Amino acid sequence: MTRRTVRIAMNGVTGRMGYRQHLLRSLLAIREEGGLDLGDGDVLWPEPVLVGRREHAVKAIAERHGLTEWSTDLDTVLADGTVDIYFDAQVTSARVEALKKAITAGKHVYTEKPTATDLADALELARLARSAGIKHGVVQDKIFLPGLLKLKRLVEGGFFGEILSVRGEFGYWVFEGDWQQPQRPSWNYRAEDGGGITVDMFPHWEYVLHELFGRVTGVQALITTHIPQRWDEQGKPYEATADDAAYGIFELDGGAVAQINSSWTVRVNRDELVEFQVDGTQGSAVAGLRGCRIQHRAGTPKPIWNPDLPATESFRDQWQEVPDNDEFANGFRAQWELFLRHVALDEPYHWDLLAGARGVQLAELGLRSAAEGRRFEVPELTL
Repeated sequence: MTRRTVRIAMNGVTGRMGYRQHLLRSLLAIREEGGLDLGDGDVLWPEPVLVGRREHAVKAIAERHGLTEWSTDLDTVLADGTVDIYFDAQVTSARVEALKKAITAGKHVYTEKPTATDLADALELARLARSAGIKHGVVQDKIFLPGLLKLKRLVEGGFFGEILSVRGEFGYWVFEGDWQQPQRPSWNYRAEDGGGITVDMFPHWEYVLHELFGRVTGVQALITTHIPQRWDEQGKPYEATADDAAYGIFELDGGAVAQINSSWTVRVNRDELVEFQVDGTQGSAVAGLRGCRIQHRAGTPKPIWNPDLPATESFRDQWQEVPDNDEFANGFRAQWELFLRHVALDEPYHWDLLAGARGVQLAELGLRSAAEGRRFEVPELTL
């Protein structure tokens, strides 16, 4: 067996997502299982180099997991010729500058989304990466979730016939911070720091719709800030300058229409925190993070509208659960493994910085649609 080491500068692992999903459940999980099997007796061993602005927090994580390399100086880390990959999970407002530095230093880059807060910067990153000849990827984790993998299986198998519509519901109540600790950081609610649910979630909806149903060709959105004041990590009140709810209508290549509500001001009355209902001429499905239920045309009941009588049937019980039929890995880890194989073996990989720019484009057009009260076409992006 031959073990190859890949050194990965990880910037932003003191945040919840960077630590839990990318470090703990992805790279450290790969190490716990002996590395990534590349085939033919080769194993790839990821070696994290932790980077962050808060010395005590970065050092504590390194010591907790027996990692010896960490730094608060990104420039020094990027100047290290033994570092192969730069990964970014910082706050959005700091991402573009750091990615540019990594690309200029000749590092392969893998990053959380959105890649930028505006399309011009997102496209510039994609152009710089292409010119530098480095490999680049963007986290698009939702399509690796078990529920959406089952949904993709149904689409590819022709279960739906002609797909007519997609309806999505995402969100939960994020505590304001005055009397219960909020579940999300305060910068999420400050536009000047890159916050806002549109910038956060529309990039997700772009790649989910693109991968499963077709490219988004048009968008119309209503975006608002329902809760204008929140309390930060120190318990101090601040003005919420970023949107906390976005209601979008997306036209898809092929004619289907998607409606997706995204909200941090909604109390959950559904089976999972995100659910998508897909309706087609031959059948329908409802998919969440893990589960997926179907109702075929031949098994569709005949509902009768009668407001004078109580319902005597359980509509949910009329749907059939899609079996797993497979083992599903953590979605973040699954994409990390694909990107590492792309770097090590040059295997195909299409979730790149241009794909990330499509998400930024959709968020930007959604914000413009809400501000101007009109529909926008979504041009196809090229470099």
